[in-house]
Amino acid sequence: QTVRWHIELQPWASPTPSLNYEASRFLKYISTSQISCEHMNLKGYSKTGKKPWSICLDERFGLIHRIRSKQCRLYSLGLGNDDNQFELSMASSGCEVHRFDPSIKSAHIQEGQHLWYHRLSIDWRDPNPAIAAHKLHSNTKKLGTVLNEFGHQKIDVLKADVESAEWKILENLILEDVVEQIGQLVFEVHVHWPGFEVSGNDSTVVRYWYSLLRELELKDFRLFHTYKDLSKPQMFLKKEAFNASSCYTLSWVNTRWK
Repeated sequence: QTVRWHIELQPWASPTPSLNYEASRFLKYISTSQISCEHMNLKGYSKTGKKPWSICLDERFGLIHRIRSKQCRLYSLGLGNDDNQFELSMASSGCEVHRFDPSIKSAHIQEGQHLWYHRLSIDWRDPNPAIAAHKLHSNTKKLGTVLNEFGHQKIDVLKADVESAEWKILENLILEDVVEQIGQLVFEVHVHWPGFEVSGNDSTVVRYWYSLLRELELKDFRLFHTYKDLSKPQMFLKKEAFNASSCYTLSWVNTRWK
């Protein structure tokens, strides 16, 4: 198997590169469900949490069965986020919940039977060993590295609220085939700027975002829920344009997940 260094970029949305065409294609894509989900979220999980982190509990997908048999595992990536209603409700339903947050005080904290906090941030690359040796706590790792270290083969749900690192993290999961070990993805995506280490002019950036999401589709992920956060500024690449929010929460299910 050859290592991929780059994702496959989709053709431009129009004969000549145009931000208008790229933006309208991308925004239409993220606001169109590709598969229907009748049953979302757990009983007792209030939508009054700050964001609706939607998971699909339809019988035809594996998650509900794994929750019932207490075989389910959630990884939550975030930065000092105080809204942990979703994680708590997953843990109370018997899921093994791992929350990764570099701002916590200890390396690993266990809260209750099913909830762990880890002082780690998930990145799209592992630290340079030479630099890591100088830092006592090198607490940045790729998701694939963490899965190997924890001895986990699969994650039923990956929730990510990583403040604009999501594009490069998603790219890393796709390029290293880690995404195939995941049952559902619930990602907050930010569109008010390109995101960390995403370069190029505006139309190039949006084409890259769109291409990443199309790669997920090629890996049999289907978008089933979109939440447009109207409490955030209405900005798209620093412009008040396209009737876009700067922030969306997108949920996908891996239709090949067993």
